[in-house]
Parts: sequence; C-alpha cells; structure tokens
Amino acid sequence: MPSLKDLKNRIASVKSTQKITAAMKMVAASKLRRAQEQAEATRPYAERISHMLETVAPYYYDVDTGPRLVIGTGSDAVQLLIVITSDRGLCGGFNSSIVRESRRRIQQLQADGKTVKLICVGRKGRDQLKRDYGKLIVHSYEDLGKPRLSFADAETITERVLAMYEGGEYDVCSVVYNRFKSVISQIVTIQQLVPVPAPPPKASLENPDEGPTYEFEPDEETLLTKLVPRNLSFQIYRALLESAASEQGARMSAMDNATRNASDMINKLTLNYNRTRQAVITKELIEIISGAEAL
Repeated sequence: MPSLKDLKNRIASVKSTQKITAAMKMVAASKLRRAQEQAEATRPYAERISHMLETVAPYYYDVDTGPRLVIGTGSDAVQLLIVITSDRGLCGGFNSSIVRESRRRIQQLQADGKTVKLICVGRKGRDQLKRDYGKLIVHSYEDLGKPRLSFADAETITERVLAMYEGGEYDVCSVVYNRFKSVISQIVTIQQLVPVPAPPPKASLENPDEGPTYEFEPDEETLLTKLVPRNLSFQIYRALLESAASEQGARMSAMDNATRNASDMINKLTLNYNRTRQAVITKELIEIISGAEAL
C-alpha cells in the first residue's frame, strides 16, 4: 500500500501533467483555426483545376504523342507512394492510421507483383515505415511548414516527383494523407497524382448535342503542358494543408482526452489519499486508546 507521501507526490505529478496537456490543447486549438481556414480555402481551387483537367485531358488519353503526365507510361509496374504524416507525436491515432493504410496499400501492391517506392513527408511516418519497409524509402522530408506551410514546400516535393518521373523511376504516383473533416474526424485518403486519373464517363465533348463544346486558347497540348505540373504542385499543397489541419484537430482532441483522464486520475488518487490518511489516523487513535486502557 503506498504511503501518504507517495500518493501526494503522485497527485502533484498528475496535476503538472494536466497543466501541460491543457496548454497543448489551447495551442492546438489556436493553430487549428488557421490551418482549417487554409485547407478549406484551397478546396474550391483544387476542385476547379481538376475539373479543367477533366475537360482538356480526354483529348489525349488515346493519343501516344500527348503529355506523359497525362497519358502515363503505359504501365503500372512501379508505384510511388507519397506518405504524409507529422513530425511530432501526441496527436492520437493521426499518424498510426496513415501508416496502417500505407502498409495495407504496400502489401496489396506487392501481392499484385508491383514494385513500390516511398517518399515520406514527416518524421513519424518515416520512422514507423522504416522498420518494415526501409529499403523502399527513396526520399524523406522533415520540418516542412516551419514556421508556416507555404506553396514552396509543395513545389519542393513536386520537383523531386517530376525528376523521378522524367528519369523513368516510376509509372504511377499516389499520395496518402488525412483529409480534414472535423476536429474529431479525419479521413484517410489515397489520391492518384500521376498520370492524371481518367475522368468518369460522360457525354462526348465532340458532339454538341451530347455535351458542351469548348474552344481553347492556346491549344490543348500547350495548356496541358502548363496545367498538369501546376495541378500536381497544388494537389500536393492541398494534401499538406489537409494533413496539417487534421494533425492539429487530432492533437486538440487527444490533449482534451488526456486532460479529462488526468482529472479523473486526480480524483481517484485524492480519494485514495483521503482514505489512507483516515486509516492512519484511526490506527493512531486505536493505539492511543489501547495504551491508555493498558495503564
């Protein structure tokens, strides 16, 4: 049975931890608001640029001379996965959910006979995947977005991805990240970046009776040459922003739970302390009374 001093020290220790978790919750809440605003502000542009590609790209899906980022290499033997996690912990299951989905995806691709390569963004994901798939990691990034995430950070990753594609190092590139939904909910998302995913079947763009007719200035190929790399950078930037917002939301939720658990533990320890203290007092009284009766 612990002594009164041990219980008192334990209560003081838990109270100190509670102050830290409460402060981290407030910091995460402050960062979450800005990160959420950035993530939500990028969604309309990301959706619009994707719609533009869906409009223009179908002209080149069956043309061998089209941009390679659109038509692909004609194979999917080598798959590149960009795994976006955080550099810091204490954010609940944010990182573990990404790593779990990445492992599932890697195992599925390898079972299909594909070669997998990894680019890890974030220290936590890299460290966890390194245990089982260290040989697959071709590059990693740490401390992106310090002091603040910018489009230049996404362009840094894009340059690496494009250089590997031009060098023939992979055929298909996808990004794995947490899409922000709410403070307590993040959705693990796998999005194909290269080649540009084929749009869903729709009315033919060549027949005015079945769908709208578009005129392009400059021509479609010139537009795709500029638009596709820009879209790649922006989709990576969007994934980074969504991941940053999800991280702060997960951290805020985790620290709130930790603060509540610390409060419950303090109540239990205080109750135990009072019971132990009462038992000690009762024992001392019994000893005093027994000694007085003996006299």
